[in-house]
Amino acid sequence: MLVLSVAMGWTTAPGAGVPDPAQVAASAAVGSCLTWTQPNEQDLAQVDCAQPHLFEVTGSADVSGAFPGGAAFPTGSAWQQITQQDCTTSATSYLGTIDPNGKYVVGALKPTAQLWASGSRTLRCGLQGSDQAGGLMRTTGPAKGQDQSDVYQPGVCLALVNKGPGGPVGCNTEHSYEIVGIADLGSKFPSGYPSVDDQQTALATMCEPIAAAYTANLDLAKYQLTLTWDTIKQQSWAAGSHKVNCEIGSRLSDGSGLGPVANSVAGAGGGAAGSAAATTTTLPGG
Repeated sequence: MLVLSVAMGWTTAPGAGVPDPAQVAASAAVGSCLTWTQPNEQDLAQVDCAQPHLFEVTGSADVSGAFPGGAAFPTGSAWQQITQQDCTTSATSYLGTIDPNGKYVVGALKPTAQLWASGSRTLRCGLQGSDQAGGLMRTTGPAKGQDQSDVYQPGVCLALVNKGPGGPVGCNTEHSYEIVGIADLGSKFPSGYPSVDDQQTALATMCEPIAAAYTANLDLAKYQLTLTWDTIKQQSWAAGSHKVNCEIGSRLSDGSGLGPVANSVAGAGGGAAGSAAATTTTLPGG
């Protein structure tokens, strides 16, 4: 089942000389990319998809049949259902196949309560980037034609959320994983989907030299760190997602998840000795 995201609606009219965000969204053609910085999208603007953005338009949906005039403004959970029912089709048609474990989720820009009360029932459907904790992320480049693998560039650190990975954070803060590289299993298995066991064997040979180069041969065991990697599900492979993260983190001794790590492992093997605190693994440079 796809994870769904519903972007907030606009709550106030823009100031003089500022484009109306509702009009910007309504006039954006399919394939257009939109972005904003304010929580209520008051500064929503169309940008080239080669630039970082938060939303790629896949179509529109008119929900007036299910919500005629006078219908109450839906709640947050209802918007989730509306998005799934009315925007997934256009997003899937636009992208071809959506990787249910990939970096894109189906989203919708919805009318405000004021617009809803005046009769507006049109959603702007689209695709949005999502981090491993379900938060929205800016993406670069059009979603159409991209490998949908949920990977990050080397040097990105992921937050620690409930003993698991979250969204990107600074590596000098406590984090769960640091991405040390990306491995492309498609190059190893051009004939079709590899079993998880075959993936594990291949990724050990692919990620280990990547990690050694990235860390300048840091002794991971000294800092209670572990090199690990993701594996790909068959559904994701069929959607064209063939890349995985090679990542370093600290597993809790009780097997319940990940512990906090501070500072980057990048080049740490060539630095001064660090220390392993009781609760946080602190690397050289801290």
